[in-house]
Amino acid sequence: MDAPVVAAPSPPRSGIGPDTRRTGRLLGVLALGLALAIFLVDAFTPLEGAVAVLYVVVVLVSARAFRRNGVILTASGCLLLTAVAYFLSHRFFDSDSALLRALVSLAAIAISALLVLRNQAAARILAEQAELLELTHDPIFVRTPTDTVTFWNRAAEDLYGWRRDEVRGRNVHVLLRTAFPGGEAAIRDALMRNGRWEGELVQTVRSGARVVVESRWSLQRDAGGQPLAVLETNTDITERKRAHAALAESERRYRTIFDTARVAILQQDWREVKAVLDAVPPDAATPLRAYLHAHPEVVRDLRRSVTIVDANAELRRLIGADAGAAAPRSLDALLFEDEPTFIEALLALARGETFFEGETTIRALSGDPVPILFGITFPSHAEGFEGVLVFAVDITERKQAQEALLAVQAELAHTARVTTLGELTASIAHEVNQPLAAIVTNGEAALRWLRRSPPDLGEVSAAVTRVVASGTRAGEIVSRIRTFLAKTPPPRDWLDLREMIGESVLLVEREMVRGGVRLIRDVASDVTLVHGDRVQLQQVLINLMVNAIQAMATVTERPRLLTIRVAPDGAEHVRVTVADSGGGIAAEAVERVFQPFFTTKADGMGMGLAICRSIVEAHGGRLWITGHDDPGAAFHFTIPTTAEREP
Repeated sequence: MDAPVVAAPSPPRSGIGPDTRRTGRLLGVLALGLALAIFLVDAFTPLEGAVAVLYVVVVLVSARAFRRNGVILTASGCLLLTAVAYFLSHRFFDSDSALLRALVSLAAIAISALLVLRNQAAARILAEQAELLELTHDPIFVRTPTDTVTFWNRAAEDLYGWRRDEVRGRNVHVLLRTAFPGGEAAIRDALMRNGRWEGELVQTVRSGARVVVESRWSLQRDAGGQPLAVLETNTDITERKRAHAALAESERRYRTIFDTARVAILQQDWREVKAVLDAVPPDAATPLRAYLHAHPEVVRDLRRSVTIVDANAELRRLIGADAGAAAPRSLDALLFEDEPTFIEALLALARGETFFEGETTIRALSGDPVPILFGITFPSHAEGFEGVLVFAVDITERKQAQEALLAVQAELAHTARVTTLGELTASIAHEVNQPLAAIVTNGEAALRWLRRSPPDLGEVSAAVTRVVASGTRAGEIVSRIRTFLAKTPPPRDWLDLREMIGESVLLVEREMVRGGVRLIRDVASDVTLVHGDRVQLQQVLINLMVNAIQAMATVTERPRLLTIRVAPDGAEHVRVTVADSGGGIAAEAVERVFQPFFTTKADGMGMGLAICRSIVEAHGGRLWITGHDDPGAAFHFTIPTTAEREP
């Protein structure tokens, strides 16, 4: 007998339902009843045919009722019943035809049992394979060469929305409205020619939504080479395609910004630098600065290891490269030998910072310096150092404007000093007249002592000594005035504030006497030397003192007090306070008092305080105004006590 043909297995269901168990029991009873009927007919009726061959039907029925062991027991029972029936109705070799019929029946039963067992094994394998197909997340279906569905897994139900019983027997590509890239005919030709095809398809699910799938077709042929079935496996890549499209759009926008930005952008590879810094022990972070400064060859090697992966058109313009020319491949080619900010960038990276900015000068292809303001963005994770972004802005025009502004400020400061000198002419004349009068007086006294008989040479010597001292003091006053008016680059030096305040007080002493102002000096004992330009800082102090004296000109109901306090302000600054007991400054004018050309005086220029603030800030300090406990206003400015604050 031929083995029954096994169709594509139905999807396995979890467990065995009551109907299945009931059907199995009924088929088992049917098989046993049929076997008993065949035995009775074969053993106790005069029929001489091959009745035992009917046991094959019993074996086939048992295949639907029992598993492997049950089929074996059923087949063994049929064989035993065939033998028993033969011996009951015939003697040994009583008839050759009867023996032949018995042997044929036994062979038929055995062969059918073997075929049934083989068929069950094949069905079991197919069921296991079908179970695997059910477990996969990809839609899988089997279709005939005419696209009629014969198998539809659970993932296909989930993706497309149709149940397997709804699609079985239908044309799958008509159902899914499949769009074939390049044409359906070309795809089918490739499938027939190669037995396989892979590509992307666009299909429509039950809800009407369109999905993009990565499809793989495999052709199965029969023994004659004719197409039998097509196994189609699809992977939903709709989100992947959408994400890829978004990524491509993002990359396009990034490239557009990168290429057209008016800011120079470089993409640099810092992986070697990162590896070297990661090897530095954490407790070595503090001495790392000293080590890098002491070993410039290490800094040079690290600088050369930073490669420039990409640079935009603005960077090429900045360094004077042609539009088609390639940017330098190493950071070392852009930096001068003594460039200081690279070490600071290394230290920032070693500290784990993700952003570093600074101001430096790069080298154009012509060798000319180009001042820039730059920022480096370091990745926050270990990966990504092959694409460190550096942004740079050309500040050449700003530098030129800054230099021009400083020149104008220097000119204005000189003008202010000349103006201040004009206002202080009476005080200066008074200061110069004092030593001159002393010289005349001491000279006359010396002559009188010489005319005595005998001359008193001791008194003459003392008088001449006083003449020399007064002349020296007059020379110092004139020298200070000339220095105050000098239009020379400001020299920085270590200054004693007590001495500088004393010199400034001498210059405004006449103004204080004329205005009835009493001076209070409060200099802390722990004030250290400051670093700055004597003439400029003296100009600030004199300007604030003159303003204070003028602010108290109309005060009559209280003493006119000018207070100068000096005290440390933190570890690296000294604070100087100039306070008065005048009428104070209106609240609406406090924010504007340092603006150029703003003044509260009828004849003022409005430049004094603006120049003072510029001078103080150029020294690394700051100038501001506050009220205080007494009436009036207080101006404060700080001066650094360290030379590193010098710009």
